[in-house]
Amino acid sequence: MSNRLLPNAVALVVAFVTAFPLYWMVLSALKPDGEIQSLDVEPWTLHPTLDNFVRVLTGEGFGRYLLNSAGVALSVVVLSAGVAFLAAVAVTRFAFRLRTTVLIMFLIAQMVPVEALTIPLFFVVRDLGLLNTLASLVLVQLAFTLPFAIWMMRGFVAAVPEALEEAAMIDGAGRATVLWRIVFPLVAPGLVATSVFSFITAWNDFIFARTFIISAKDNQTLPAALLVFFKPDENDWGGIMAASTLMTIPVLIFFVAVQRRLMSGLGGAVKD
Repeated sequence: MSNRLLPNAVALVVAFVTAFPLYWMVLSALKPDGEIQSLDVEPWTLHPTLDNFVRVLTGEGFGRYLLNSAGVALSVVVLSAGVAFLAAVAVTRFAFRLRTTVLIMFLIAQMVPVEALTIPLFFVVRDLGLLNTLASLVLVQLAFTLPFAIWMMRGFVAAVPEALEEAAMIDGAGRATVLWRIVFPLVAPGLVATSVFSFITAWNDFIFARTFIISAKDNQTLPAALLVFFKPDENDWGGIMAASTLMTIPVLIFFVAVQRRLMSGLGGAVKD
């Protein structure tokens, strides 16, 4: 019992440190303006209000911005998962020239800061004529998330025994059947893990949204739309916290929806 005391205490401290900012965000969203601006800061409120949420939800364009963010994030999740799966199978199961070089390039791409990629990607998007479109955000988010997704999926694909694929092919299954009926179900936990990363990255993106959506306000996403609550004279902290809370809810819903697959390990069958 005493051996578990220290790990449990450390876990509680880590959980508290992790959850406290979220608690403060929700608390600030529920506080009336007078308490938010007060110099006497208290970690609770006796007069909770939904005025901040009402102001955000009834604000101009919030629903559209929410749909824009959801469309971009879900598109990135689907495309990155599909491309990463096929690319991981290619670099794991097939021997070809420069395979190691390709893998090293994926690793190096993850080391490049987002700020360093923004300007080159801006010129690429401009030359493609995609500025001020949601497609530009999907494209750049794919460029940013795919290297990590492919590198991660490579480990899951490599963990699938090749004997399963060989047995299926001996029974008459084609390469496509083996890929989608044998390999794909076994690497589903890896796909879920990469999907969580892709969704959170695309959903919380601010730099790319501000860079590629210049003048088309209808194509803005939620992180960029939060700037409306930042004012030169006085920031609307109640609105900022309420909007941030609303932005967090879809991420939590997505995580809860996929957590079983995320926590499950590789499963499969053994052919006798």
